[in-house]
Amino acid sequence: MKYRDARQQAHRFRLLTGLTVPEFDQLFPAFQKAYEEDLRRRREEPRQRSPGAGRKSVLATGEDKLFFILFYFRHYPTQEVLAFWFGFSQGQANQWIHRLTPILRQALGSEIQLPARSAADLDEVLRACDDPEFVIDGTDRPTRRPQDSQRRRGEYSGRKKRHTKKNIVLTEKASGEVLGLGATQPGSRHDKACADEEGYTFPQGSTLFQDTGFQGYTPEGATTIQPTKKPRGRELSSEQKAENRKISQERVSVEHTLSGIKVFQIVSAVFRNIKEAIREVIRP
Repeated sequence: MKYRDARQQAHRFRLLTGLTVPEFDQLFPAFQKAYEEDLRRRREEPRQRSPGAGRKSVLATGEDKLFFILFYFRHYPTQEVLAFWFGFSQGQANQWIHRLTPILRQALGSEIQLPARSAADLDEVLRACDDPEFVIDGTDRPTRRPQDSQRRRGEYSGRKKRHTKKNIVLTEKASGEVLGLGATQPGSRHDKACADEEGYTFPQGSTLFQDTGFQGYTPEGATTIQPTKKPRGRELSSEQKAENRKISQERVSVEHTLSGIKVFQIVSAVFRNIKEAIREVIRP
């Protein structure tokens, strides 16, 4: 599988990488800069061979390397399958994944494409928004069944009927852009409990759309709007149902955003990587 061949067909390129050709071209300079910084750091470390020695890499160019790691994130194949498609060994596939993943993260960060991870950083981002309307939601991703019984109980989501990890996502309502991503929590935790722990604050006059999973969540500075929860043993009135539909139409942007993100199978399939360094970089 070659970058130069895939680029010839724009539709196929997007299916393979999750990015359009112009989006790839926009990201590449930051990726190349981050890769060169990593290469410079590696050359300063003690070496057994001089730079350039050994066999030539199959991923010869920066474009090849970015294409490789984006393809891995988009489709999340096993390393054996990935190695077969790109024409090298499973060990080399593993090395490239671990080397290029933090470089891609650095490139996305320099392009300001990564969401804020702390309440303090998010507060600054929210204040810079022209439209003070936001949507908050929780998203789960499946994980392997833990061997430890205590972890099994903690990570089992009764709503999803499987073991999951959870993150709180905060988006801008108008654009759907992800502004904030909360810490990774066990799947058993309630959305409101996760949001309370994050300690978010909002600019005065903000409007926050949320679903019934955040019942009782009233962060500082924001007016919250959420559907009316169905009373146990009773039905909602026709007026309440109509109002709930209206609210759902307003907050559907966050669902579209999450579905767009989960096109990348590495954040929607069962997470197989076991090294903590990769777990910290790849979040749901």
